[in-house]
Amino acid sequence: MEFLDPALTDYSEKHTTEESTVLQQLNRETHANVLMPRMLSGHLQGRLLSMFSYMIRPKSILEIGTYTGYSAICFAEGLADGGILHTIDINDELEPLVKKYISLAAMENKIQTHYGDARTIIPSLPGPFDIVFIDADKINYSIYYDLVFEKVRTGGFIIADNVLWSGKVLDPNDKLDKDTIAIKSFNEKILHDNRVENILLPVRDGLMVVRKR
Repeated sequence: MEFLDPALTDYSEKHTTEESTVLQQLNRETHANVLMPRMLSGHLQGRLLSMFSYMIRPKSILEIGTYTGYSAICFAEGLADGGILHTIDINDELEPLVKKYISLAAMENKIQTHYGDARTIIPSLPGPFDIVFIDADKINYSIYYDLVFEKVRTGGFIIADNVLWSGKVLDPNDKLDKDTIAIKSFNEKILHDNRVENILLPVRDGLMVVRKR
């Protein structure tokens, strides 16, 4: 997942504002007790997501893929007064952990959790959204994009994580697994969508940042 020399990553983190104490605790607990802790956004990406949010000052954010709540807390830091972040996850077994850290971050009034299939939950959410963050099952990235697009305001942003997929997007076509095929298809879909402009940032495992024209 990491493409930079580890020493450069370490240098970058040391020259980036520290995580809050709550995020540090959540980071540690996720790595100690939860399966697949690499799914956590982590220090550097988390500060980037927070910075995006502070720059945009969104009133409404939708996150698809809560995991343990780290990225939701990062995004919620930059919400405008009275703003709300909706976050969706299929795995309700992590709900107690997510609720615990939302409470520790004093964000109960800023973050609303939803558990179930995002494909059925998204249509029930009113929007419009200033930011949508897609970080869930890769097979459905294009479906999520289509479901949220009309709910994103003009000038709003869709950000998708893991779009470099540990470098597998460069593998020969006959070596691709279904997730890599889905990610490559999503990346091409964005590139050729004339309703948006985009930049693929090689941060951590790749962030696709899309602005709706």
